[in-house]
Amino acid sequence: MSNEKNRNIQRGLAVGLLVAVILLVIAAVFVPAVSKWMELHEEKGQLALKLKQYERILAGKDAVVASVGTIKEAIQEQNYFNSQSTEALASAEVQEFIKKAIVDAGGQLSSTQALPVKSKDKFSLLTVSVRMTGNSEVLRSVLYRLETSTPLIIIDQLDIRPMRGVRNRQTRQIEQTNDLNVNFQAVSFMRKKAE
Repeated sequence: MSNEKNRNIQRGLAVGLLVAVILLVIAAVFVPAVSKWMELHEEKGQLALKLKQYERILAGKDAVVASVGTIKEAIQEQNYFNSQSTEALASAEVQEFIKKAIVDAGGQLSSTQALPVKSKDKFSLLTVSVRMTGNSEVLRSVLYRLETSTPLIIIDQLDIRPMRGVRNRQTRQIEQTNDLNVNFQAVSFMRKKAE
């Protein structure tokens, strides 16, 4: 009986050991496979969602292309870019416009100087360095006229300094003045000609 009891125990242990080995094999093979399958299934769902988003974007492509064309036409009609045939002529036109704006506002133009043209993408940046004098009302009028002009002119590197007062010969006192020395750069744009 003792032998049979030992055999039953050994069989039970063998069966238990076999079940433990089978469970370990399942845990080692089946659990990672199921985990990987769940991960791939979730990734597939995310990719499907992205695909639907891209399909929606592509569906609106024609409308966007048409809008871009309309915007380009509107920009052309608004004359934001200088339309002269050469950069030198365009720069001269900008200088003349600035001179007229300053004189019309009651200021004095000290100097204008065309700076070298810079190229950026499909545009040429025409820069004019300007020195002028006038009071704050003259300056406001000039800046407003330049900023609202067509073709578009942008003011850059604005430097405003009060003018030094003049000494009165009789009282020997310096009389204050409201005039300002103003230096700035005016930048205009021109499309590069197709080569």
